[in-house]
Amino acid sequence: MRPGPAPRLTELAAERASGALLCDAGTVYLADGEVVHAESPLAPGLEVLLTTGGRLTADSWREAAGHPAAAGRVGRFLVDSGRLTDAELEICHLGALFDAAWFALGPGSGPRGFQRGAAHWLGPVRPVDAVAVEREIRRRGELLDSLWPYPRVDTEPVVLRRPDGHLPPVTRRRRAVLALVDGVRTPVGIARALGRPAFHTLLDVRRLAAAGYVETPRAPRTPMPRAPEPGPAAVDFAEPDAPLLRRLRDALEAHL
Repeated sequence: MRPGPAPRLTELAAERASGALLCDAGTVYLADGEVVHAESPLAPGLEVLLTTGGRLTADSWREAAGHPAAAGRVGRFLVDSGRLTDAELEICHLGALFDAAWFALGPGSGPRGFQRGAAHWLGPVRPVDAVAVEREIRRRGELLDSLWPYPRVDTEPVVLRRPDGHLPPVTRRRRAVLALVDGVRTPVGIARALGRPAFHTLLDVRRLAAAGYVETPRAPRTPMPRAPEPGPAAVDFAEPDAPLLRRLRDALEAHL
């Protein structure tokens, strides 16, 4: 029997499912139909936000994540061991969850399957209603398009643009983004280097593109259709040479 189509988030929420929704660009974890975590290779994880952002040292994170008492409940262990407060964990966790969910469930990605019973190593922190997650994904897409409707800005390396006039001032936050623009890093790479959520950096890069600080990648040109290969030369069917045909007939009959 061939497997059916992968379930969508709202379908799993309606049946109060628990497990991991595998998507093209990430994974969304559910418990009793609520979203408890999400991760994506395109979004800096909770550990990056906490360590690169300066709240925890890398050693402190590794010690907590590898502690036997933290198995399956790393989030709770971070609080119980005094490394984070409840509020700090919830804020960082929600930021990481919505950030990864944008990539896992947003444009260009889709569900591939569902692993029932799968749980994330972080453990429960603050579940989020699945409808709220999908509503936030739609809101983020509309926000990006309202700022600068060129989605290739999100995925291409960020390139500084030669100013052609007076440019508006930028905030301190966006100056930090500009400082990492090297023509190689993508917005996701810049976010990872800064220890910030990727979506926030997408917003910054689109605003910088709209203001004229960075290039907007051009859409690839549609290749010109190739001219058809010349076929066999057309045969010119001229009127038959009647006297020649008669001579050929007479010659053939003479040899029969």
